[in-house]
Amino acid sequence: MADFLTLGIESSCDETSAAVVANGRKLLSNVISSSLELHKAYGGVVPEIASRKHLEFIVPVIDSALKEAGTSLERINAIGVTFGPGLVGGLLVGLMAAKGLAYAAGKPLVGVHHLEGHISANFLESPDLEPPFMTLVASGGHSHIVLVEDYGKYKILGRTRDDAAGEAYDKVSRALGLGYPGGPAIDKAAKSGDPGYIAFPRTRFKDSYDFSFSGIKTAVLNHLNSLKMAEKDIPVNDICASFQEAVCGVLCDNTFRAARDTGMKTVVLAGGVAANSKLRELFEQTASKRGMRLEKPSRILCTDNGAMIAAAAYYAYKKGRISDMTLNAEATYSLDDM
Repeated sequence: MADFLTLGIESSCDETSAAVVANGRKLLSNVISSSLELHKAYGGVVPEIASRKHLEFIVPVIDSALKEAGTSLERINAIGVTFGPGLVGGLLVGLMAAKGLAYAAGKPLVGVHHLEGHISANFLESPDLEPPFMTLVASGGHSHIVLVEDYGKYKILGRTRDDAAGEAYDKVSRALGLGYPGGPAIDKAAKSGDPGYIAFPRTRFKDSYDFSFSGIKTAVLNHLNSLKMAEKDIPVNDICASFQEAVCGVLCDNTFRAARDTGMKTVVLAGGVAANSKLRELFEQTASKRGMRLEKPSRILCTDNGAMIAAAAYYAYKKGRISDMTLNAEATYSLDDM
């Protein structure tokens, strides 16, 4: 029986990506073109610049993905595309490309939620991973604890009430003069710092798995200001290590608490922050201590990519979830609404 091939297209932020995946699990190609370097000077992603680069990259990226997979559009069985959430300009570029290809080639179109894609990245490297399981989806814009009850069936148990973890990293990195993006910069500096230098606050809510990272961000800024006023040296590496220890500690604690309370034996990491070395270390240690299974994608699949969209689209299609040509870009769209 011939493989079911899905073309996945992702353009929700600053990465333009396309990939071909066989049967929702086997990665045949994953081409990513990023405009990240152009945004560094501005300390964050500039939507207009990102949109223009998506327009420039989208066709060559799709062509490269098909070529790398050794296939053609005619052989593709379904086309998956991120429709939200994300930057509307970028989403529209990917969405219009996917619609055009689907219409011209007579292929089914499958709209994929961006977070659904991040969760599905784990199916590409864990062939025996099956729902149900507990997932932490942590990125620049999201910090969600999601119970994956079945393919395409999600229940959000916890979310951030203010800044997402990735946002907190970016803001603290900017304050420390480490630049953008903050996640990799702080992770690198923290490796030679003392995580016990200062105990930054860890916000927890009674009877809730929600997060709040605005408090720790403010605490870091206040600490920096006090050091500057006292004309003391700023131990950047120690501050990074202490900040990271607190943020990752809360992410880990809440996720495993949710898994314990729901009886889940498998925990999954997803999203850009899932590439963080401290977070991966804490999750590995906690899973081992509690006798639980932990799955996490390789770092390249933690970033935005077409492969995760193709994997998600395959299972959505198998569940009968097919989009029509009225599918539109959604800047904000909850996973609860899928």
